Amino acid sequence: MSWNRRQRHLRAALGLRRPRLTMRVRPGTPPGTLTAAETAERPTFEVMTFSRGEVQAGHVDTLEGALAALTPGTVTWINIDGLGDASVFARLGERLGLHPLALEDVLNVPQRPKVERFDKYMFVVMRTMRLERPSELPPSVELDPRSAIIHGEQVSLFFGNEWVVTIQERADGDSFGGVREAIKQSRGRVREAGADYLAYLLIDAVVDAYFPVLDALAERMQALEEEALAPTGRAEETLLGLARLRHDLIGVRRAVWPMREEAAALQREESTLVTAETRVFLRDVYDHAVQALEVVESLRETAVSVMEIFLSTQNQRLNEVMKVLTVISTVFIPLTFIASIYGMNFKHMPELNSPWGYPVVLGLMLLAAGGMIGYFKKRGWW
Repeated sequence: MSWNRRQRHLRAALGLRRPRLTMRVRPGTPPGTLTAAETAERPTFEVMTFSRGEVQAGHVDTLEGALAALTPGTVTWINIDGLGDASVFARLGERLGLHPLALEDVLNVPQRPKVERFDKYMFVVMRTMRLERPSELPPSVELDPRSAIIHGEQVSLFFGNEWVVTIQERADGDSFGGVREAIKQSRGRVREAGADYLAYLLIDAVVDAYFPVLDALAERMQALEEEALAPTGRAEETLLGLARLRHDLIGVRRAVWPMREEAAALQREESTLVTAETRVFLRDVYDHAVQALEVVESLRETAVSVMEIFLSTQNQRLNEVMKVLTVISTVFIPLTFIASIYGMNFKHMPELNSPWGYPVVLGLMLLAAGGMIGYFKKRGWW
């Protein structure tokens, strides 16, 4: 079997997806060149424009329709799902003055989460995590968090004085449902604050979405720990489950770790785009990011411990089996020796002519075996 086939079989056994190919421009292409992946979805647009007294929300068919909603004196949130049309993002950059290098980072996913400051806007790259239903699980069956697939996706965010633009890879759901409801129902101070506060809510929603994923990983960890300590179980499935869990923890850590730096960078930002009031709320995002990171690190350490416990348990069970087999082999050594003596077929062997020779030899064998077993039990070897 070739190396590629072995790798595919291993990934299938672990329940892991095929690694996603990163979209990169060709070597020698000028910086800032926008190229969309062939497999990326076509962009769809959702717009929310709100002020203290009113809100307008809905889907539009074109980018021009979304940009037409930009109105002075209101906050406009444009959400774009799909990266399949580079011309859309080129027009978006022309209209809002977005730097081509930032737009290139939007299309070339995945990028490392980061915060970049420009003159009239801020650029934030995040990674969101959510639980998805496995394809083989029927919709009628309730989703068990322990069997859910963890999906990661890049979320790019631009915000200026009166506008916010979020760009996501797919259009099959996100973590911003609570933010949309807060705007529509005028909960909190979102309709009274500016675009920076809306950006804070979106970043906070991404961070809060980590915790259901971490809870699901913790449940999987507990179940695998019980399997590892069970006297009887399926060792191969437990080992594959631990390997898949560690793989998912690495992916979540790559998303959570930079979020702490992002929240700290935005909190320290002295730009007029981020008000002093919003910086106070960003402290809460920083605390949540640190908390999520601590949970991830704790789960990673626990995963290593469970793996060590599992391997130690397997070694102990193997040692028990080997001890029983060794005792049995040791007991049969003198019996084999006695039997081999009388199997040498010499012509002159006095015991062969004795009528009590056969039962005496059998008794000697039983006495030797019983003596050895008693000695082993006395020493605690069996």
